[in-house]
Amino acid sequence: MGFQDFLGNPQAVTALREMLARDGAPGSLLFTGPEGVGKKTLAMMLAKALNCERLKDDFCGKCFRCRKAEEMLALTREDLARRREIKDASRRVEGLTYFDIQLIEPITRFILIEQIRQLRSTAYTRPFEFPRRVFILDQAQAIHWQAVDLLLKVMEEPPETTHFILVCPNPHELRATLRSRCLKLQLHPVEDSVIQSVLKTERKIPERSLTLATRAVSGSVARAKRFALADFERSRQPWVAFLDGIAAKDLSALTAADWKSLFEATKTLAENRSELEQTLQMGYALLRDTLLTLKNGDEQSLMNIDLIPRLKTWGARLGLEGLEKLKRGLDEAYRLQTRNVNQQLGWEALAIEIISGRGVTV
Repeated sequence: MGFQDFLGNPQAVTALREMLARDGAPGSLLFTGPEGVGKKTLAMMLAKALNCERLKDDFCGKCFRCRKAEEMLALTREDLARRREIKDASRRVEGLTYFDIQLIEPITRFILIEQIRQLRSTAYTRPFEFPRRVFILDQAQAIHWQAVDLLLKVMEEPPETTHFILVCPNPHELRATLRSRCLKLQLHPVEDSVIQSVLKTERKIPERSLTLATRAVSGSVARAKRFALADFERSRQPWVAFLDGIAAKDLSALTAADWKSLFEATKTLAENRSELEQTLQMGYALLRDTLLTLKNGDEQSLMNIDLIPRLKTWGARLGLEGLEKLKRGLDEAYRLQTRNVNQQLGWEALAIEIISGRGVTV
């Protein structure tokens, strides 16, 4: 147990260990990088390392403080989950208490002002059990605008025994004054060899599908740990049917069965509103791959590596104009995803527009 268990980004781990070895951990840090690369995990590891009884530049996971830190983190996660279930908004922040190691996340869409008030109040007291108190603010971009100034005030002159770790995918989503008070640690997509190891050992992905799975998770350990090949292929199939339909070779010969298949695909694309964003992401990935093949791009950049013949066919038959219409349709669906609109009608209208643009009367 220790930093050696962290997957990927060895340069970030080395930087933290060197910082710990020279007692150089600053009062405020910002962990940034793509989703799923372990920013929050590394922040929690650092919180343990700052308090470990046995090691100076790492954590053992076995001493009293390491075990207690894990207990504190588990309790904070349970508390956050409980508060999110409370219907009465005024009661969601009742009885907030913070441990020496505290994970702070959005309770609603935001990290609320009451959460930051409690952080500020606790920060100026001495730690209860540990030599150092660590506040981990995950999804820091969700800090309510009314709470940012409160956080800034305590970060300007943090107590010697308190550390703040802000976790945020894109640092530019944070106010510049917040960024300026933090030492930034940039994490990157995890290298393919690590991702493939996770996919093979934890998800049992067969060798023939390993390249596809690796590209599908885009350097995210979190996605790799939950990747299911069958689910991926099932979620992609409606898009394949949709693109096959609008890029049919002999459009004038489209039968009633062909139209039925196309409209069944549009129905499937729209029926699960809770997964609409993932559906759109799949569509964007296929659109990008199709455009790359049309432009004779590097196949190493393709995600859907197993669909190259189809991608070439779609690109050749739809052309740049058809692909541009498809992108506009995806953009519009993304813009309207939070509204109560009939997405299926939108996909059907897009299909007819693209097919009509290829010279077929419908």
